[in-house]
Amino acid sequence: MQKVLNLFDFSQKVNYRNEIFAGLTVAMTMIPESLSFAILAGFSPLTGLYAAFIMGLVTAIFGGRPGLISGGAGATVIVLIPLMISHGIEYVFATVVLAGIIQIFVGIFKLGKFIRLVPQPVMYGFVNGLAIVIFMSQINQFKIQGSESWLFGSPLYVMLGLVALTISVILIFPRLTKKIPASLVAIAVTFALVMIFGIQTKTVSDIANIAGGFPPFHIPNVDMSFEVLKVIFPFALIMSTVGLTEGLLTLNLVDEITNTKGNSNRECVAQGTANILNGFFTGMGGCPMIAQTLVNLSAGARARLSGIVAALVILFIILFGAPVIGKMPVAALVGVMIMVAVGTFEWASFKAIKRFPKSDIFVMVVVTLITVFLHNLALAVLIGVIISALVFAWESAKRIRAKKYIDDNGVKHYEIFGPLFFGSTTTFAEKFDVMDDPKDVIIDFKESRVVDMSAIDILNKITERYQSQGKTVRLTHLSSDCLRLIKNAENVVAINIIEDPEYQVLRNQFN
Repeated sequence: MQKVLNLFDFSQKVNYRNEIFAGLTVAMTMIPESLSFAILAGFSPLTGLYAAFIMGLVTAIFGGRPGLISGGAGATVIVLIPLMISHGIEYVFATVVLAGIIQIFVGIFKLGKFIRLVPQPVMYGFVNGLAIVIFMSQINQFKIQGSESWLFGSPLYVMLGLVALTISVILIFPRLTKKIPASLVAIAVTFALVMIFGIQTKTVSDIANIAGGFPPFHIPNVDMSFEVLKVIFPFALIMSTVGLTEGLLTLNLVDEITNTKGNSNRECVAQGTANILNGFFTGMGGCPMIAQTLVNLSAGARARLSGIVAALVILFIILFGAPVIGKMPVAALVGVMIMVAVGTFEWASFKAIKRFPKSDIFVMVVVTLITVFLHNLALAVLIGVIISALVFAWESAKRIRAKKYIDDNGVKHYEIFGPLFFGSTTTFAEKFDVMDDPKDVIIDFKESRVVDMSAIDILNKITERYQSQGKTVRLTHLSSDCLRLIKNAENVVAINIIEDPEYQVLRNQFN
C-alpha cells in the first residue's frame, strides 16, 4: 500500500478538495483547446479528446513531477499538419508512436539534463511567447463558427459580456475564499447564467460533437518499410523534440513556482509511453501544456491526483457528459484562458530589461517572436540557445590575457588567464613577442585551460614560430584533461610540456 502511495505522491499533506476541484477546472479548459487543435489539423474531434485523456492519465501517474498537466497540445499537433495533408491519419498515428519511442530513449539515456543549457532569457522569451499565443488563440473564438468573419452586433456584445463576467469572478472570488478554485467558480457562474436566462451564445457543441466511446485499440495501417520510415521519421523527430522542449521547460517552470525538484528523465519516459499509447488508441499525441499546468497550480494542486481527476473527467465527458458540456458557453472558457495568459506572462521580464545585458534582451525578444509567429517552440529555444552560446563564446574570448615577466635565469614567462579555445586563439597569439623574447620561454596555464583543437593548433603554430628562431617554448601547469587532449591530437609539432605531478588545482576543478 505504501508503494502505491509513493507512486502517486500522495501524503497526509495533500489537499484532496483542492486536487479534485483543480482537476475539474483543468478538464474544462483542456476540452476546447484539444478540440480546436484537432479540428485545425483535420483530425476527428475525438482524436483530440482521446489524446487529452491518454496523455493526461499516463503522465499524471508516471510523469516527472506532480502538478504537471499533459494533453493534446497544439505545439506538437501543428508539426503533424503537413503529414496529415500529404499522407493521412494512419501515417499520423505511426508518427506519434515513433515520436514516443524517441522520447523514451531520451529518458533512458538521461538526456533530459540538457535542458539545463537553456539560459534564463530564453526561458523568459519562451514563457512570454506562449502567453501571447494563448491569448491570441482566444481572440479567434470571437469569429463566427465556420467562418473567418468576426462576430458583430448582439452576439459580439454577449460574448464580450460573458468573458468580462468570467474574468471578474476570477479576480474577485479569491477575496472571499481560496478553498475553491476561482476558475471553476467562474465557469459555473457563467454557465448557470446562460442556462437560467436562455442567453444565446457560442457553445462547445458549436465547435464539435464530443460524444464517443472508450479509445479503441488500433494498429496504424501503414507498411513496415524503409520508405514509410523515411516519410515519418523527420516528423517524429520534430514532434518528439518539440514535446520534450515544451515539457521540460514547463517542468522547470513548475519547479520554480513550487520550489521543488522534478525528474526530467522520468518525464521523458512518461511522455514517450503516453504517445505510444496515443498512436495505438487513435489519439493525436501531445505533451505537457503550460496553460493547463498553470490553471492547475493556481487552483492549489500540488499532487498527482488533480491530473488523474482531469483525465478521468475528460473520459467521463466523452462517454456520458457530452450533452451537458456541449451547452457550456465558450465565453467562460475564453475568460479563464485569458487570465491564464496574463498569469503566464513574465511581467518581471520588463523590470529585468534595465538590468539585463543587451544581448540577453535580444535573445528574449527573438525567442518570443519566433514562438508567436512560427509557433515552433523547439526552433525558438534552439535559436535562443545558439545565440546565447555565441555571445558567451565572444565574451569569453575577450577575457584571455597574459602576465609577462623574465625570471633571474633569463627565462620569459607568460602566465595565461582565461580559457584558450577557438574564439580566443587570435587574441592569445597576439600576446607573444617571438622576435624579441629570450631563447627559453615558458607558457603557464595555471589560470587557463586548453579547451579544443583550435587551441592545440595555435600552440603548435606558436611552437613553430619559436623553433624557427632557434628558441624553445615549454608549457606548464596543464590539467590532466588538457594533457590528454594534446597527446591525442594527430599531426602536431612536438610540444615541450613540463611535467608537474604535484599540481592539482585545475585537475580537481575540471575533472
